[in-house]
Amino acid sequence: MLVLILLTLLMLLAVCLKSKKCLHMLQQNLYNENNRYIKWLAKNRMIFLNFDLLGVLLLACDVLFVKQEAWYEIILFFVTVIYAIYIISFYLLEKQEQAKKPLVVTARVKRLIGTTSIFYLLPLFALLLNSNNMKLGVFAVFALAILLYMNAIVLLIANTINKYTVEKYVYHSFKAKAISKLSSMNNLKVIGITGSYGKTSSKNILSDILNIEYIARPTPKNLNTPYGLIMTVNNHLDKFDDILIAEMGAYKCGEIKELCDLVHPKYGILTRIGTAHLETFGSEENIQKTKFELIENLPLDGIGVLNKDDAKQVSYPLKNQCKILWIGIHEKDVDVRASNIRCSSKGTTFDVTFKGDKKKYSFETKLLGEHNVYNILASLALGREFGISITKLMQAVRLVRPVEHRLELKKLGNFYQIDDAYNSNPTGAENACKVLGMMPGLKVVVTPGMVELGEKESEYNERFGEQIASVADYVVLIGEKRTKPIQKGLKNKKFDMDNVIIYNDVRKAYTFISGLRTKKDVYALFENDLPDTYNE
Repeated sequence: MLVLILLTLLMLLAVCLKSKKCLHMLQQNLYNENNRYIKWLAKNRMIFLNFDLLGVLLLACDVLFVKQEAWYEIILFFVTVIYAIYIISFYLLEKQEQAKKPLVVTARVKRLIGTTSIFYLLPLFALLLNSNNMKLGVFAVFALAILLYMNAIVLLIANTINKYTVEKYVYHSFKAKAISKLSSMNNLKVIGITGSYGKTSSKNILSDILNIEYIARPTPKNLNTPYGLIMTVNNHLDKFDDILIAEMGAYKCGEIKELCDLVHPKYGILTRIGTAHLETFGSEENIQKTKFELIENLPLDGIGVLNKDDAKQVSYPLKNQCKILWIGIHEKDVDVRASNIRCSSKGTTFDVTFKGDKKKYSFETKLLGEHNVYNILASLALGREFGISITKLMQAVRLVRPVEHRLELKKLGNFYQIDDAYNSNPTGAENACKVLGMMPGLKVVVTPGMVELGEKESEYNERFGEQIASVADYVVLIGEKRTKPIQKGLKNKKFDMDNVIIYNDVRKAYTFISGLRTKKDVYALFENDLPDTYNE
């Protein structure tokens, strides 16, 4: 029985390790919203061919074919060794992986752990009841082994149970509390921000600029779901706040409207409409329609800020009669326009003209990239509507803080890193290449390519490779197989493939760049949308 107890303890440790991994993936995939977690499982079927499968098969033999107790213990000993090896290898592999967003142990995660634990307590309870019966004990351990092997599915079942029971109750309870709090703040201005990309950057820029004269409360980090907005209102919004800036994300039609029905924005900013999450939306038309749900749901006395350089915004047949402010860089007939944009290792400078004012105003910011200039223009448009003077707006733009992992310029040892590692999409990647191209010195691009672009993923990554070829001196690709389209794009532009390096671990890129010998400044763009589970 001693070996049975040891095996049980090892399996429980394996349950903890494996559950943490699957919980992390479930959380990153929004607790299976729009079947994101199921799709992740389908793409990562190899997780069901782990070493613990061998333990399940040996225990099955023990249960089905072994009759003598001596053989029970021999097989159990070998199974114990297998799980010991499994735990060590699992732990070492976890240490090697790089997680951009680690598991956050929220109240929801704790509730999910509680429900999941019930499944594993059942065979343990059976084992305790039959501690003196070797055969029944082996049956109980076999059941535990199956649950361990199917951990990803067990977690999905527990999540589904919680979703329609405890989470449903918790959600409606917190939602009612948030609605009550918002209705009591009569003077609160609510601004909604959405788009295919640039939402978080635009939100943070707007917050920094409006805080020069108001108390603005943005949603923390990327809390842009109904849960996120409810948490923001209940836990962060203060009675002294003047403005709530609500970032609004979506993966399908109707989700932006749901958010609008929750916080009722009077002002709305639409960043850019592209193909991000095309796989979940189904079509570019659905993306366009969904993003415009924000503008369509503004009140008649509301104000929407749109980008006239975005063809998908100009072409949309807007039904709402609210006031629209247009921003632009290339289009001249707009309410707020930027020109003469220049980037350097210190940031970006540009001129701004406001409709009805012939004077040009010089602005400077630590941020990089044309897309950040668009975000600043949208903030300036609303800032003027809120009565902030141009002098104060110029001061506020100088003080805007770079957003972490979004074209964030850092000095790392002997090179400058342009960190665009949070997310990647076709337009964002193109903008990042343009920023790199404006920098003096030796240029390096580090990327595994873009994901979640549906059927056009290979096409967009090939085009990305062509864009890289026009600006980079060296290219570091993460993952040989998944970067094939980028390699094809580089070859299309006759890029020197001797200057293309391929790794499976992004950390090796830092070593390579640090080892470059040149008298020039080195600028390395990390354009990275690598899933935490990536392992080619």
